[in-house]
Amino acid sequence: MARRAEPLAVAAGAGAAALVAAFVAGPLIAVFLRAETPAVLGPADWAAVRFTVVQALVSAALSVALAIPVARALARRDFPGRRLLVTLLGAPFILPVIVAVLGLVAVFGQNGLVSRALGAAGFAPLSIYGAHGVILAHVFFNLPLATRFLLQGWQSVPAERFRLAASLGMSASDIARTIERPMLRAVAPGAAMVIFLVCLTSFAVALVLGGGPRATTVELAIYQAFRFDFDLGKAALLALVQIVLTLAATALAWRLTTPSGFGTGLDRPVARWDAQTPALRAIDIAAISLVTLFLLLPLGAVAAAGLPRLAELPAGIWPATLRSILVALASAALTLGLASAIAAGAASLAPRAPGRAGLIEGAGYLTVAASSLVMGTGLFILLYPLADPRALALPVTALVNALMALPFTLRVLMPAVSETLRDYGRLADSLAMPLLARLRLVYLPRLSRPIGFGAGLAAALSMGDLGVIVLFADPQAPTLPLQVYNLMGAYRMADAAAAALLLVTISLALFWVFDRGGRRNA
Repeated sequence: MARRAEPLAVAAGAGAAALVAAFVAGPLIAVFLRAETPAVLGPADWAAVRFTVVQALVSAALSVALAIPVARALARRDFPGRRLLVTLLGAPFILPVIVAVLGLVAVFGQNGLVSRALGAAGFAPLSIYGAHGVILAHVFFNLPLATRFLLQGWQSVPAERFRLAASLGMSASDIARTIERPMLRAVAPGAAMVIFLVCLTSFAVALVLGGGPRATTVELAIYQAFRFDFDLGKAALLALVQIVLTLAATALAWRLTTPSGFGTGLDRPVARWDAQTPALRAIDIAAISLVTLFLLLPLGAVAAAGLPRLAELPAGIWPATLRSILVALASAALTLGLASAIAAGAASLAPRAPGRAGLIEGAGYLTVAASSLVMGTGLFILLYPLADPRALALPVTALVNALMALPFTLRVLMPAVSETLRDYGRLADSLAMPLLARLRLVYLPRLSRPIGFGAGLAAALSMGDLGVIVLFADPQAPTLPLQVYNLMGAYRMADAAAAALLLVTISLALFWVFDRGGRRNA
């Protein structure tokens, strides 16, 4: 039985990888074949491509530039609540996009807090819609991600470097020149490219805040080609352009992410004697305070607007909530099954066939480059002879959400599976442990933490997704994010805020339940 464990893992991994590749390529081919006329991109389409690249570049640059002082302040300050603040920096990643957009509108919109303050001072109100609104929302989502990337870079510098700098009497500017800037040159470009990649495939932000000739992204142009023109050829060609851009950005991010070369230390606590001056302390306090205000004020605005209406939600909210929870749970189960199979297959092959292992693992990341709208439309085209597309809207949404969350869950699982197999695989072989015994006694106890975290991440991302469901949802059976979007479109902002508060509460609760369950059984 032990000898059969590795072939089974490899076969499962290869099968899951082939399935993911088929789900990425098959729908795109189906859309191309269904197109009635050859597609040609017009000036508006190329303008959308240019805007997508430009807004992604600006969003990534601003996110990293603003994250540098915040990450430096967190790295050299210890204060009550610091660990909680660092944890909260990961919250926007799982925050439903429609909730964050609603919060940003409440703060920066024409009737928002900032506009009212400007009006009281005699200035014109702000408008959040357009290119600047899209960039603002992307910075809101990605500033915490950039801060976490850069904070890891600061924490990778051994404490002995700073102790040596203090013994040599080096000032803060000397330490910045000799230690911090080399670290940033190694870490910041890779972080910027990852954020650039995320912004390339953004849809919900552009759908709500963008639009128009000057603020249309490629993903939004694909949506318009499907929803309004039903030009499948143009949609498929735009998806191909997006795949090329995403793969190029991924390759560049891979090349730019280089080790810092600071070496190892004795894992002592880092003491920053150089940062004790009143001026530097004030700068760090201001950086932490401003980013906390920027991140929490929109969520606070949603909570303040939605809490009074929470008990008076429209009747259609509760069936939509149940549908979203079921979709999220199904998506998490599919994501976890695919990620576990791919991770086990790649880790089993890595020692003797690293090339094949890389192909299996790489297939799990293919959906990063895919358009969820094209994937969903292609699946509907393939399934149309079998059933009504509206009847399949929720299952297809769950499947597409699972595929889109797969790269993140796989990235969490892969290191843990590889480490467990490396540490205990030979011992299990020598004891001739059956496959089920290996799972129960060896793998699950050591993988429960990443499994719980990955499942929570997939469930939360699916719960708040506003992608395929926008195209094909039955008007009588929407999900909760679509209900929030519809309420915003009807200018029922108080009801939208209450539904958004419910959405973010359930999303965070799903993540907490899965993550906590994984930690408890570790």
